[in-house]
Amino acid sequence: MTKARIRTPVPGPRSREIVASEQRHLAPGLQGFALWAGVAMESGSGSTLTDVDGNVYVDLIGGIGVNALGHCHPRYVAALSAQAARLTVGSFTTAPRAELVNEVCALAPDGLDRLQLYSGGSEAVESALRLARQHTGRQEVVGFWGGFHGKTAGAAALLGSRSRTALGPLPAGATLIPYADCYRCPFGLELPSCGLACAEFARRALRAQPGGPVAAVIAEPMQGTAGNVVPPPGFLPAVAEAAREVGALFIADEMITGFGRTGRPWGVDHSGTRPDVVTLGKGFGSGFPVSGVLTRSAVADTRPWADPSGASSSYGGNPLAAAAALASVRTIREERLWENAERVGAEMLAELRRMQERHPFVGAVRGAGLFLAVELVKDRATREPLDAAVTRRLYQDCVRRGLLAMAYTPHLRLQPALTIDRETALEGLALLDEAFAALAASGGWR
Repeated sequence: MTKARIRTPVPGPRSREIVASEQRHLAPGLQGFALWAGVAMESGSGSTLTDVDGNVYVDLIGGIGVNALGHCHPRYVAALSAQAARLTVGSFTTAPRAELVNEVCALAPDGLDRLQLYSGGSEAVESALRLARQHTGRQEVVGFWGGFHGKTAGAAALLGSRSRTALGPLPAGATLIPYADCYRCPFGLELPSCGLACAEFARRALRAQPGGPVAAVIAEPMQGTAGNVVPPPGFLPAVAEAAREVGALFIADEMITGFGRTGRPWGVDHSGTRPDVVTLGKGFGSGFPVSGVLTRSAVADTRPWADPSGASSSYGGNPLAAAAALASVRTIREERLWENAERVGAEMLAELRRMQERHPFVGAVRGAGLFLAVELVKDRATREPLDAAVTRRLYQDCVRRGLLAMAYTPHLRLQPALTIDRETALEGLALLDEAFAALAASGGWR
């Protein structure tokens, strides 16, 4: 049985009315895919969304990695509803928060046993950077090209893309070095003959490039915003070891890759990397704004971070957030959703590779679990990306067919709910294949 059902032109009349009403006073800057779709959503279930005109879409965006449990998971709805009827505000201890911190630390990478809670990803990253600087007594932080850790000032200084343009002046003390993007290698090399030149460069750069001793190196185990980039297995452990050689902490930003997204509980699990600090978010709360900093006791005890109110947040660990995150993490653990991510993701990856054979503008396919990517190119030899205008039209064509996927960029990303079933996932890819075929027939991709 198909899940997608399109009953009206997209956007439909009711969507157009509601979107127009919102746009009268909504400030610019909303998520691009929401603006370009032009639809108003009414409800969701699992991996489908239904708009106010009754059109049903297969959702492979998944809130950009946020929607771990799928829309309106029964356990999640019950937990939030029950907590909302009891207590919603405050920093006092509650049973859900006590259970949550123990639940997360039981699942955490080895050695990490202390959790502090926040309301958003940028806030958690900023706290992790403060902690690293206070723990080491140093100021310099090193990030990577293509990295994304948030839009607040300290995190924005580590943006590894053009999105940092016009954000300045950015805080000093941040250095960026190349990430292991093998499809677009910054050194023009190829595996395995490269000998992981990017890792060796990182080792040397940590000593030579920063303006002083390094407090922390922060990296996504797999880069999300850069296009769901999966580095070779040896890269991350080499970077973590290089950080320790210079006395710095290694921060793994697991906002997207954590809690089963990549087919294992943590992104670092694929390479055996040992982080000193992990930042959490997105699927942590499955839709409720909650994030965290996870570390070991010897680091967490650093003052003034460890002083009363030294690392706190007004919203961090509030009763509603704790109940939502507890429902999310416990469901992921008890149902071992990383296994579903690995199984369904492997089938999706195989189908995407078959699509690569059919469509000349599919330059590369990659992924781990339900963290998948397609590189859309004008020419496979030069790897020149498709124009943004072309991919935006592709995205809108997908929406009209009943598919929500991040096809509006040449680095097409797929990260559906960890609960998605095989049939729904493959239906979504069949709709993507139809849109690819229409693009190929038009010739407009060249």
